[in-house]
Amino acid sequence: MKTNILLLLLFVSLSALGNENLKVTHGPYLQNLGENEATIIWKTNKEAISWVEIAPDDGSHFYAEERPKYFATTLGIKKIDTLHTVTIPGLGKATSYRYRIYSREVLENNVYNTKMGNIVANNVYSADPYRFKTLDASKGQVSLAVVNDIHTDNEKLTALLGQVKLDELDFVVFNGDMVHQIRSEQTLWDAYMDTAVKLFAKRIPFFHSRGNHETRGAFATHYMDYFPTSTGMPYYGFRAGPAYFLVIDSAEDKPDSDIEYGGFAAFDEYREKEVEWLKEVVHSEEFKKAPVKIVFIHIPIFTSTWHGTREAERLFYPILNEAGIDLMLSGHTHRHSYLPVGEKGNTFPVLVNSNKDIVDIKVFGDKISLKVIGQDGKIVQKLDF
Repeated sequence: MKTNILLLLLFVSLSALGNENLKVTHGPYLQNLGENEATIIWKTNKEAISWVEIAPDDGSHFYAEERPKYFATTLGIKKIDTLHTVTIPGLGKATSYRYRIYSREVLENNVYNTKMGNIVANNVYSADPYRFKTLDASKGQVSLAVVNDIHTDNEKLTALLGQVKLDELDFVVFNGDMVHQIRSEQTLWDAYMDTAVKLFAKRIPFFHSRGNHETRGAFATHYMDYFPTSTGMPYYGFRAGPAYFLVIDSAEDKPDSDIEYGGFAAFDEYREKEVEWLKEVVHSEEFKKAPVKIVFIHIPIFTSTWHGTREAERLFYPILNEAGIDLMLSGHTHRHSYLPVGEKGNTFPVLVNSNKDIVDIKVFGDKISLKVIGQDGKIVQKLDF
């Protein structure tokens, strides 16, 4: 009897799920924003094909004319999925755009017998479309904020982001360990992504620096699906205003053989390959011509004798020390600290941000001005370079 009741309840639940309307469950949020392109990502509760319509931010109504469509595709085929990633190329630099996301449910995907379902899109009739502005390498200034080591504490993330003027920022940087581990996709949304979307990420992009806790968990290998970069790897670089930003992946903090990794870690080999990329970047014209050069790396140098720290010092530090770096920003230790130029033979200062502060950074020409601000709004440190 109990078995029959359980089966009936399961059938009713599955039937209800099957009858549920298509909807956007998470996002959208901006990724990999540059001068000439932007990537927009969102999630639906059912499999669908998806696209984005783009319009100039010129005061016209979104319905004024047919807007160009950009689809989520793979290998020339419109992608059927619940996670939707659309890249819009050919944009103008320093230009504001409005956008609208669409998803259409796919009921059947059989050759010559495809059945499509309902369409869902954000409202542009009685509500404002979403907006973003592309970056500009020729701009004389850039503003950003940095948080790290949030470890799923959305209340803390909200409080920290409340200490800066979000709409005056060009972007936000998540400098690692925003989660404890990535157990599933839902972990990302619950840990901090839904909060980021609510506060700013629909209109202001964030750039992600992978921390050692983002390397952990059964879903960690899907990291790049949610945080695409110009290199297709968690390490990458980009230019914004007068600054070139290097995002270095310090990976894990213990030896690969540590019991905590269960035999799955291969980070030593991974970092060796990353070094080859770093050597190429620091010799590139784009990097060398930037008046200011800033590095993000989750695990800081000169803070411990753990394996991850020592590997960062052995592999990345010698290259960076000769590259004209103006500032390195790290996290990981959950404590605020500052290493001035020359104290350890370093040619650049190192700021380690705690898990209780946010760094508000402004670059003007070849000058950097920053404030480290606590959750209570008190200034922890001010620095000018």
